[in-house]
Amino acid sequence: MNSSLIPDEYLDKIPKLYSTENTENPTVYLKFFHSCNNWEWYVTEYDGEDRLFGVVKGFEVEMGYISLSELVSNGVERDKAFTPRSLNKVLKEVGCEYL
Repeated sequence: MNSSLIPDEYLDKIPKLYSTENTENPTVYLKFFHSCNNWEWYVTEYDGEDRLFGVVKGFEVEMGYISLSELVSNGVERDKAFTPRSLNKVLKEVGCEYL
């Protein structure tokens, strides 16, 4: 699934699923948000179709899998001002020192 949430220039940059699981501080490439509930999603990996992996900031902050099609169907937007940065930096920004 190619979605307008993931710009073409990121399709080859975002690592495939499981490829950074032994990386201590992977890069977060994209941030998505929902304006009505303040949830945020930070992407570190992508299977190239529908499954993403990264940080989910909802009721809690946790690492997990994310469905791109669910984000699209629920009106989630991409933060166009977000620039790629380290996972540790993102965790500090969302108020979580570690997971």
